[in-house]
Amino acid sequence: MTLVPLVDLRKETADAADPRLHQPAEAFPAAEKRYKQYSRLTDLRAEEYLRTCDADVIIGTRPGINVYLALFAPHHALRIAQEHLAHDTHSKRLRSQIARHYRDLDAVITTTEADATAYRTGMRLPGVHIQTIANSVPEPHVSPTRGSTQVIAAAGRLVRAKRFDLLIEAFTKVAAQRPDWSLRIYGTGTDKDRLQELINDRGLAGRAGLMGATSHIEAEFAQASIVTSASDAESFGMTLVEAMRCGVPVVSTDCPLGPAEIIHDGIDGRLVPIGDAEALAAALRDLIDDEDARRRMGDAARAASRRFDPTPIAATYDALFTQLTATRRSRAWQRGSGRSRARIGRSVRRLRPTPRH
Repeated sequence: MTLVPLVDLRKETADAADPRLHQPAEAFPAAEKRYKQYSRLTDLRAEEYLRTCDADVIIGTRPGINVYLALFAPHHALRIAQEHLAHDTHSKRLRSQIARHYRDLDAVITTTEADATAYRTGMRLPGVHIQTIANSVPEPHVSPTRGSTQVIAAAGRLVRAKRFDLLIEAFTKVAAQRPDWSLRIYGTGTDKDRLQELINDRGLAGRAGLMGATSHIEAEFAQASIVTSASDAESFGMTLVEAMRCGVPVVSTDCPLGPAEIIHDGIDGRLVPIGDAEALAAALRDLIDDEDARRRMGDAARAASRRFDPTPIAATYDALFTQLTATRRSRAWQRGSGRSRARIGRSVRRLRPTPRH
């Protein structure tokens, strides 16, 4: 794989001295969260690269990049938008901006079926194929856990939406009755100091720890008997799958969108209500007290997680490319028909008399 940099941000380079680097982007949607990281120079370089690209398939990985594909990618290529966030987490303004452009794409790929449904119902995209393809997670290079350690693990960005505060509250209840168990939280983020204060206030120093970032989370999960997530929302839930691939049962909040499509409650993990520290603590205690259940769920989790192996995911993409190529003409007709209906609808609305009061 070749990485092609479009803009060189290093000091004392021609790009750094280009005034367009400091001009606001015009093509990149202004409502995108990373808008300020892009510039007019980024727009122009993306256009130059995409218009001359000879690839058969071009995939964008976030809304602003997907807009670049719609505007600039050559029509001989399949243009596919991957959505790693979620339709309902985008602002109304951003959804309006990207909807105009996504109509020119061949496909929108989401990581969950719930998100695919949101796109099908929330955006009119005639001729655009919408499909769920989960993220792939390779087989870890660690031996699966046997569920015998007295460790609960969690991982993610230390931000409020991940609700590590709720997890600490739940573990406070667990620790009072199961004093031999510990909690390890991996990750970094803006909530670190607040979470450390909460650990100290609950008297959990030495029992619950913020372990910092790690590039080998599977190795850490393999040393735990339970992995848990207390998030209010997950567009997918990579850590859940990473834990399951290590043979670790996961206790997760049943939050939108991913956990319920990854975990089979009571079989390879547990799902509990969002924001309910007592329910989370109870599910953790149940698994703590039943080593046989932990091992049984862990084995089931490892088996179920094989559906996220890169090989079947790649095969799904290969089938998608074949389908999109075969249906290119019929989808173009659907797209044109949809635009005609939209133009007629706008004309009718303009001709309607304005109500008099």
